[in-house]
This record gives sequence, C-alpha cells and structure tokens, in this order.
Amino acid sequence: MNTSVQKGLSFARRMYLPRSIGMGIGFFAVAAALQPSQPPLWVWIAMIAHGYAWPHLAYQLARRSRQPYAGERRNLIYDSLGGGFWAGAMGISPLPTVTVLSMMAMNNIAAGGMRLFVMGSLAQIAGALVAYKLFLPPMFPHVNELQLYACLPMLVIYPMAIGLVCYRVAVQLSKSKKTLEKLSTTDSLTGLMNHGAWKDRLALEFDQCQNQDRQHSVALIDIDHFKTINDTYGHITGDNVLKQLSNALCAGLRQTDLPGRYGGDEFCVILPDTTLAQATEILERLRRTVHDHAHAALPDLTLSLSIGVAAYGPHLTDAGMWLHEADMALYEAKSAGRNRVTSARPSGKACAREGAALG
Repeated sequence: MNTSVQKGLSFARRMYLPRSIGMGIGFFAVAAALQPSQPPLWVWIAMIAHGYAWPHLAYQLARRSRQPYAGERRNLIYDSLGGGFWAGAMGISPLPTVTVLSMMAMNNIAAGGMRLFVMGSLAQIAGALVAYKLFLPPMFPHVNELQLYACLPMLVIYPMAIGLVCYRVAVQLSKSKKTLEKLSTTDSLTGLMNHGAWKDRLALEFDQCQNQDRQHSVALIDIDHFKTINDTYGHITGDNVLKQLSNALCAGLRQTDLPGRYGGDEFCVILPDTTLAQATEILERLRRTVHDHAHAALPDLTLSLSIGVAAYGPHLTDAGMWLHEADMALYEAKSAGRNRVTSARPSGKACAREGAALG
C-alpha cells in the first residue's frame, strides 16, 4: 500500500468520528425544525438515513476508493449538499440552519482549508435551492423552544468532537516530528549520533568548556584492519562488527558520555567532566573488553581498536582544533602498532603559551 493511500485512509478514519457524531445529533436539530410542518414519511426516513446511515456509508466509500483522500473530500461536499438541503427544507430556520451549516463549515475548513470551505458553501446553496423548490416552505420561521433545546447538543458536543480529532492529530504530528528529528541525527546502522549531530554537540560542549571552565575529553576510535574484515568475512559481518562496537560503546561508557559514528569504521566520543587520565582509563577498559570478546560464530575473529584521546585545554581556539588533536593521537596509535589508546600532546606553540601562562 503506497503512502498516499495510507494517508487517505487515515484522513477518512479521522473524519468518521466527527461525521457520525455531527450527523447523529444534527438529526434532532433538523427534526425539531421540520416537525411543525408535518413532513411526509419519506422525509423522516431520509432524515434518519442521512443522520445515522450516511456516516458509515461515507467511510466505506472512502475506504474502498482508489484514492481515499479524494473520496473523503467528495464525502465532505456531499455532507454540505445534504446540510444545505435540510436547511432549505426547513425554510432557513435561523437557529437550526446556522447551527448545522456552521458546524459543516468548521469541518470543511479543518479538513481542506478555504478551498474546501468555498466548495462546501456552494454545495450548501445548491442543496438549499433544490429543497426549497421541492417543499416551498415558509421562509425564516419562528424558532420555538423545542428547536432551541434540540440545537444545544450540536453546539456543545460537536465542537468537542472536532477538538478531540485536532488533539489526536497534534499528538501524532508531535510524535512524527520527534521521529524525524531522531532520524536526522541518528546513524541508521548503529543507532548512535551521526557525524553531523555529533559535531554539533562537540561545538556546544566546547563552548561549555570555554565559558564554564569545565574539563571535557574527546576521543576518536578506529577499528583496526576493518577493510580486511570486510574482504575476508563479507560486508554483512562488517556491519555486524560496527553494531557490536556501538553496543560496546553504549555498555562500556558512562551514561553521561556521548558516543557517535564519525564515518566508516571510525567512532567518536565526548566524555564530559573527564580529565585526560580518566578518559584514557575508561577507553583502555573499552579497548580490552572489545579485544577479549569471543565471537561464537567466528571464533578466529579478534577485534582491536586504536583510540586517540584529547582533553580540552585553554590553548584550543575552537572545536575543530580539539578534534584535530584527538585525530593526531589516533594517528600515533596506529603508527605505534595499533590496538592501543594514545593521549594527545598539545602543539609546541600551545605548550609555550601554557608555560608562559603558568610562569
């Protein structure tokens, strides 16, 4: 089932409740207005059918349509046509007419905006003209007490039904928005933050370190010889290795740490309020856990990680420079034989500035 059909069916389901309630209680407003003129039996049958059978028929028509959304919009025009017909039949009795037609106008605006409102208004006028020609009722008859009480449920209950539908739509939109936001910031394979979201978070954490004198550390993690794993065992196994490492990050790091997938076989972590020594200890523990893990399906597969870690320091001018230090530490870890955690060393100029500051 394609997306447009699903949306159309959802639209038809949303309209089913307010139509059923509106038609059901609207019957009493119309019946109270027509009762003094003693209409023939077929009129009563038509009123009952329109009030209590039409909502279910309309839903089935939309549901069975090839284009449910267009089918439901046609149903709304039919609603307006029927409402106009009964308004004409009762001689445009002020209170029942305004009650019924205004509620239908509310429906049309909520469902299709001004375009559907205009189309619905034209249908109401057409329906009223047909009924007036058919019944020739006295125009604008006096509103009696029965009509007043018959209109009260419509004025009270129907807006509540529309409000409930709008509330449900708002809740669904909020859920959809949260889902889209998560998809836009999450790596689809590992479930971790993706590259862009993680770098945005890194910039925020860097600002906190600068403005609030906090001590954070950042790490870049690379799976050693990952290309060989892909070439030897296949890309499905490679994807499983990436998922395994993401699970290890979530299990082995603290709840406050912020892991992400940097790209390819490279991962990244922000460790808030963590010194370089503390971060090195945490990441070393992670490295050992991954290296010692035995794979039941592939007992000969051993994973190892190269990790570069850098702590925030006053010599850093931006988040990019901070990340560059972690990248250089990762390069050193690889150059030194891989399967190790290497701490970053500030550049010479940075060390000189720090020494001058201490002096």
